[in-house]
Amino acid sequence: MSDSDQQSFQNAVKTMIQSVGENPGREGLLKTPERVFKAYEFIFGGYKLDPNEVLKSALFSSTNDEMVLIKDIELYSTCEHHLLPIIGRAHVAYIPDGKVVGLSKIPRVVDIFSRRMQIQEQLTEQIADAIMQTIQPLGVGVVIQARHMCMEMRGVEKINSTTTSSALRGQFKKDQKTRAEFFSLINAPIGNRY
Repeated sequence: MSDSDQQSFQNAVKTMIQSVGENPGREGLLKTPERVFKAYEFIFGGYKLDPNEVLKSALFSSTNDEMVLIKDIELYSTCEHHLLPIIGRAHVAYIPDGKVVGLSKIPRVVDIFSRRMQIQEQLTEQIADAIMQTIQPLGVGVVIQARHMCMEMRGVEKINSTTTSSALRGQFKKDQKTRAEFFSLINAPIGNRY
């Protein structure tokens, strides 16, 4: 982002502060426009990254053809309608077809798509599609469970409501046993981690 873009952003934050009835010149708010700019650069850093490149960077040949599941991946996103937080967890599984991906790459892909202005339904689809297209597994399953501050902090003000969305591809969509195993594993208690 250019210096003029950064300055325009900071001026917009000052205008917002003023519009809600605050004084952007008071001590506690003097550096707020700069802080908000830096925070937004991080929060929306997913626009600068290519999920397919991240996945391609750690693809390995494998004879494994059983489900690989990474569950409880923390995610923080931003509702594109109100610019308020979405806080949740993603559960991502795939069935390899000659290739596996480095385990850390799945949470990275979740982060890349989460760090964009989003709706949960689209976020779920994007993660599944990127994995399906790049790794080309036999199937992909993605479930996201999240809380939306646009529902809790304003509007209907329903705290502790959780939204669940899923995206199923390949065997996860076609095969009832695969789908049942996936949902069973997601819901199974973790127990002793060691």
